[in-house]
Amino acid sequence: MSTPPSAPTGAARRRSQRVFIQTKVTVYGQAHGKGDFQEETNTLAVNAHGGLVLLVSAVSHGQRLVLTNLITNEDIECRVVFLGPRQGDGMQVGVEFLKPSPNFWRISFPPEDWKAATP
Repeated sequence: MSTPPSAPTGAARRRSQRVFIQTKVTVYGQAHGKGDFQEETNTLAVNAHGGLVLLVSAVSHGQRLVLTNLITNEDIECRVVFLGPRQGDGMQVGVEFLKPSPNFWRISFPPEDWKAATP
């Protein structure tokens, strides 16, 4: 299935800048056919609307999860919006917060018009 030409993809679809930062989180959810799971991992990237984590537990697109920021002990509900490539035993999983929470990561994000300098 192809993407319509007018649909934004990649960075153009993002609502906020990504920051590549590792933050310790615990992810809670239901593993396929295996009951509940709890997995401690790190983020690979975060933005004001969610983040990218590496999970060993199998999840599916649209599945609801709960993230706990282990620095602040704050929980937030999210859903899986991206299933990326495998890395070792895990898979890159993109999550989106169910409710806006720009302060969940406790970092300041670059403004929307910010562009990284190219060498």
